[in-house]
Amino acid sequence: MKELVEIIAKSLVDHPDEVVVTEKENEKAIIIELRVASDDMGKVIGKQGRIAKSIRTVVKAAATKDDKKVVVDILQ
Repeated sequence: MKELVEIIAKSLVDHPDEVVVTEKENEKAIIIELRVASDDMGKVIGKQGRIAKSIRTVVKAAATKDDKKVVVDILQ
């Protein structure tokens, strides 16, 4: 999941070298934290959060085979 979020985020931003993705896992869910440069925040979130919602949807679809809940947090 981490690699998927990283590939998507790096393709969206102007500064792909500043994209940092961390993955934390507990018994109920996988938490993926995405950090990008402050200039690129709008590109990752999109108008009315549409891009962020799309990223979460793709990751959730990819996680269905693992039967785990995935949470994508976009941090600054």
